[in-house]
Amino acid sequence: MDHQELEEGAEKVKLLGIWSSPYVVKVMWALSIKGVEYDYIDEDLRNKSNLLLECNPVHKKVPVLIYQGKPIAESDIILEFIDDVWKDLGYRILPEDPYERAMARFWSKFGLDKLSPPIWKWFTTQGKEQEDACEAAMEQLLVLEKVLDEKKFFGGEGIGFIDLSLGSLSYVIPIYEDIIGVRLITSDKFPRLSAWMEGFLGLPLVKEHLPPLDKLRPRYQAIREAFLSK
Repeated sequence: MDHQELEEGAEKVKLLGIWSSPYVVKVMWALSIKGVEYDYIDEDLRNKSNLLLECNPVHKKVPVLIYQGKPIAESDIILEFIDDVWKDLGYRILPEDPYERAMARFWSKFGLDKLSPPIWKWFTTQGKEQEDACEAAMEQLLVLEKVLDEKKFFGGEGIGFIDLSLGSLSYVIPIYEDIIGVRLITSDKFPRLSAWMEGFLGLPLVKEHLPPLDKLRPRYQAIREAFLSK
């Protein structure tokens, strides 16, 4: 698909992604909240399409949302865009209050910058390095446990921006735990996070757009083996 095709199909919302990406999945969740219909285009990142390279020439990554022929990249930016464009559909993903909006962005960035790296290192290492990564991950998880407090979701009674941004933890961490054979998040250490993960995964819109976990597990298994063999 070239630039002319982009313009001709401008009225249709499109999402470029790959089936296994948690960043793509959370965009799907947001579109589902708003009830937005879209065409999904699965990409092969080893052989990137001209459409992807044209739509995201800076990062050359997915997800990319195409709205009225214009591309938007980076998952959290896409979430905010979806919330603004379809503000009268579904419910608001970001809080209306400026302070609460700022905090939602802050904790989303916390997940990306402070929580994800030690969890990934815990999954892709072994021995002392893995033990240190586990300790670092537990420290950051405890921070989230306190932020969640007594709420059902980070967004309150319903899921919001933070829930969508951190939502992949609910299905990725159990896969990591299964592969390694060690539990990272337990109900005794993290009762609120454990309840949040269970509640989040139980939502119909979340389950509807989960990647096939039976395909995801061997994919992550191969990734871990590749890292350990270096």
